[in-house]
Amino acid sequence: MVAGLIVAYLAPGPLYAPFPTAEKYGWPGGVAMFALQAIAMTCGFLVYRRRGPTVWLLVAAVVAGSGAGAMYEFTATGTFFLVAWLAPIRTRPVPATLVAGVAILGWVGSSYVSGVPWPANLGIAFALMWSEFFGAIVNQLNETRSQAGALAEAKVLAERQRLAREIHDVLAHSLSAQVVHLEGTRMLLENGARTDQVLDRVTQAGEMARAGLDETKRAVAALRGDSAPLGEQLELMAAEFQSLTGKPCQVAVSGEADALPAEARLAVLRTAQEALTNVRKHSPGASVVLTLHQRGKWCELEVVDSGGTSSASTGNGYGLVGMRERAELIGGNLCTDRTDGGFRVRLQVPA
Repeated sequence: MVAGLIVAYLAPGPLYAPFPTAEKYGWPGGVAMFALQAIAMTCGFLVYRRRGPTVWLLVAAVVAGSGAGAMYEFTATGTFFLVAWLAPIRTRPVPATLVAGVAILGWVGSSYVSGVPWPANLGIAFALMWSEFFGAIVNQLNETRSQAGALAEAKVLAERQRLAREIHDVLAHSLSAQVVHLEGTRMLLENGARTDQVLDRVTQAGEMARAGLDETKRAVAALRGDSAPLGEQLELMAAEFQSLTGKPCQVAVSGEADALPAEARLAVLRTAQEALTNVRKHSPGASVVLTLHQRGKWCELEVVDSGGTSSASTGNGYGLVGMRERAELIGGNLCTDRTDGGFRVRLQVPA
């Protein structure tokens, strides 16, 4: 549609201008006028369709328009306006400015030769400058819209990855543990185990299902941004740890941790959860101190256990690897090291 409008806008030049030019210079002049106008229109059409070297096509249109304008006044006005409009839309800012400047100079020179009065000459030159300016605005608006679309697509992709991580961290962990317990229950039944042994396994599987459901609810609440304060959630984790192990888990929270972005809050919760799970697995009988505090632009979580009846985890398991990757995705970092008889996990996220 736009291409058709460009053709309709420039068509009167080659269709009408040759006749008054022929009266002034003879038929050779009329043929030359038609050729110049046709060249200018073809170059403008090719630039719009992004065919060929844009800058040189625009310069060719200016040269052809200048020749036509010098032969008969006002005959190439449409060509100059089209060049001034297309230059910032189809080229980079510096070449566009140079081409628009050449178009304005071409108009002024050719109009002076053809005898256009100075008020009209300068007025149209000024209008050409505004045409180039509005073309630059249109181009900037198009680029902004394109960038906004790309940004929206990137946000959708990031949100999908975020949901995938939550499904993996919550549901996959809970369901895999239940599968293991239910498979053990099936083996006990096949081997004729006592009822109390089978019931104990079923009870454990039910507790894991409830814990997984609670964790899923917390994850959904965090994704929706209406989760409980971080300190309260860490206290719940500590209470759960103490009920399962019978060992104390102290929690200390300082600073404005609740002002963290959603991704940072999730990283803190997942890291605390994974660290406490590792203590139960690898250091049974250990007590834990869980500290969360904000230092300037960073919020730091530290989980330290006292060591138990077996050696602490080295932190090379898939769980902590996933937590480290989660931290790095939001510009944070996670490190692990041994303490006097125990193990420490430290997470830093941007506050």
